[in-house]
Amino acid sequence: MEYGLLATWLALYLLLLYAGGTVAGLLFPRFADRGLAFGVPVAVSILWLATYFVGRLSLTLGIWLGVAVLAVSTLAVWRSDNGPNARTYAETAGVFTVAFLFVVGIRALDPAIIPIGGEKFLDFGLLQSLVRADSLPLEDMWFAGESVAYYYGGHLIAAILTRITGTAGQFAYNLALAGFYATLITAAYGLAGAVASERGLPRRLAAGLTAFCVGIASNLSTPAKFVIWLLPDGLGRTVAERAGYELDGLAAGPDSFSYWDASRVIEDSAADFGTYEPGAALVIDEFPLFAWLNGDMHAHMMSTGFLLLAAALCFSYYQTPAVERRRRLALLFGALPAVAGIMAVTNTWSFPSMGGLALLTVTVAPADPTTLLPDDIGQRLRLNGPGQEGVRIGMGLAVAGSVLALGLLWSLPFWLGPASGREIAVLPDRTSLLELLAVHGLFVAPFWLYLYAQTGRAVGQSTARIVGLVTVGTAALAATLDIAAVGLLAPLLLGAWLFARSPTLDRTVDAVPALADGGDRPVGFEAMLILAGAGLVFLVEFVFVRENIGRMNTVFKTYMQVWVLWGVAAGPVLAWLLTRWRPTGDRARAWVTIGVRAFVALLVCSASLYGVFALSNHADAAGEPTLNGLAYLDDDHPEEAEAIRWLDATAEGRPTIVTAAPADYEWDANEGKGASAPSSLTGLPTVAGWTHEAQYRNDTVYDRRVDDVETIYTGDATEQRRLLEAYDVRYVYVGPAERARYGDVTVDQLQGVTVAKRAGGVTIYQVRPEYF
Repeated sequence: MEYGLLATWLALYLLLLYAGGTVAGLLFPRFADRGLAFGVPVAVSILWLATYFVGRLSLTLGIWLGVAVLAVSTLAVWRSDNGPNARTYAETAGVFTVAFLFVVGIRALDPAIIPIGGEKFLDFGLLQSLVRADSLPLEDMWFAGESVAYYYGGHLIAAILTRITGTAGQFAYNLALAGFYATLITAAYGLAGAVASERGLPRRLAAGLTAFCVGIASNLSTPAKFVIWLLPDGLGRTVAERAGYELDGLAAGPDSFSYWDASRVIEDSAADFGTYEPGAALVIDEFPLFAWLNGDMHAHMMSTGFLLLAAALCFSYYQTPAVERRRRLALLFGALPAVAGIMAVTNTWSFPSMGGLALLTVTVAPADPTTLLPDDIGQRLRLNGPGQEGVRIGMGLAVAGSVLALGLLWSLPFWLGPASGREIAVLPDRTSLLELLAVHGLFVAPFWLYLYAQTGRAVGQSTARIVGLVTVGTAALAATLDIAAVGLLAPLLLGAWLFARSPTLDRTVDAVPALADGGDRPVGFEAMLILAGAGLVFLVEFVFVRENIGRMNTVFKTYMQVWVLWGVAAGPVLAWLLTRWRPTGDRARAWVTIGVRAFVALLVCSASLYGVFALSNHADAAGEPTLNGLAYLDDDHPEEAEAIRWLDATAEGRPTIVTAAPADYEWDANEGKGASAPSSLTGLPTVAGWTHEAQYRNDTVYDRRVDDVETIYTGDATEQRRLLEAYDVRYVYVGPAERARYGDVTVDQLQGVTVAKRAGGVTIYQVRPEYF
């Protein structure tokens, strides 16, 4: 175990937490911790923006300029504000450290960066490419000579920290992965605590429940299968058939448990994964614990800290009084678009959510959005009655459009790169009620209960019971009509909206009295987070990005956002249910208190089952702890390990290489499947790499390159020389996969192509273009 590297990275993160937390005090002055929990994403944002723009000239210059800007900003704020409180910093640093060490422990038991079971070769290849690169835009490691056609902003963060610490990529991968997880958990803990404090709820209780929901909890498919296993055989089989489960995995017994199953719950008949994807025709519905246990360093994971930073900026706006116009304008049109720009390059799927958060926040915040405008214009737009709601929504849409437009400007170089050929489609296979409950039940159940309790406080228990029965009946009817999402989510959308807008409703709608917590506090920012998550789930039931894999990517990349937003809302909601739901009457109050505590305990225990089984199995199958993601090469690929390491150490800069194509998720040299390993593990660009490039660009240009690669290995000498020169090739890699695929390789017969390295079953040829 590399304890020195572990200590170095943890110290760097805690330094970033302090520095960024000091600057964050300007953005979050009303937070309980003054935004310290967002210290890492704030600090990283400063480093990232400097590197991304100055990196056009020099990545090294951009990184160290970012360090200088962060240091100067920290010192300037610290001198006027004395920095974070020591006790608060100790608590926040403790949360970060525990989360960081948790994932370090997971990855140390299984650190391998392998092609199967995810996209680690993509993620590691991008990291290695950025560590090697001198400047941006980044050349594509799987499509030499062209800019990368993938959102690589998160990998740029990992590369910045890797270059600052001087860490080798195979170690930095796992340490950066742990850092992204700890950033997510710390930010979720801080935001939930701030929302709870604003509501007068126990801060640590809400923050702790959120940390559990975001970082440890699973969806409810695992406890459902566990219950099926506990039932007698005949009854268990009947229940499984009715629930749509086969008697496999945990439903067949603990020995059959697979950590993969819980991430593949929703069926999709439109999906066509080929033969390599586990759980074919099942939509990916990941949650954080699965994602980090699986160990990809993927965009939808690395962007979560920025998603919560955007949500925190929205909450800071939500807290700011109307009279502080400049602060609200700075948050909406200064800080939030910058985060949106980072998000665009880090995870483009989450970029529209920046506008959605702005829309909801401006619409439901206590401050009238017309106060953002000059006084004379704002006064003309202030209406009485329902018309004011239309003005609020219109202002929200205008602000959302502005945030996205400014975010586009912040990330403009990214949008000027290769364009995607994907298109928007509508009406995919819809998700069944049981599938929705299995995936989202952890959050939907307490949210429904929360809104029911608030309804009882607003209009009385008798009326609330009627509303509840009608709501349940509507959900059941919607499920029979194959629009289960409408029945399940519409009550959340409508209820959360009404309660979030209660300050207006109690003045304009006589039938609804003040919808308030205890008569003096309206439902807070948690309602906005409920709205955001419900809106995303509702959206992907009817709209998706058309691909050969159905709506898999749309659900995959959207549901992680939902989990994070709802996870932050869950802490304050559960804390309110535990401490504030007090029906009239001592007997009723006692029963509610007991019932709610039992409900929360059952929810926590159920959502913990996955972690118990998954982490136990993970530890049982572990080898010697290490953070070296490439330690497995000598055992699993001894015929290529030395050659790949030589290429990584010897090649200066990013010279182009040639490897077997097409390549995919399998690295089986005997069948000619090389998974673009020499390129993916070194960051050196190859002429044609993984078949992902056909998806990023189009089949025609990718297939043309695949044909060119075959010509380079076995074609006519004149064509070989032309293509080697056209692609500026410097090394030709001939390993087991190349021999299995191309047979008699002839490129070595060209003048100017000489042996550079023989190792194991690999020969690496160096191309000297001066001889052509």
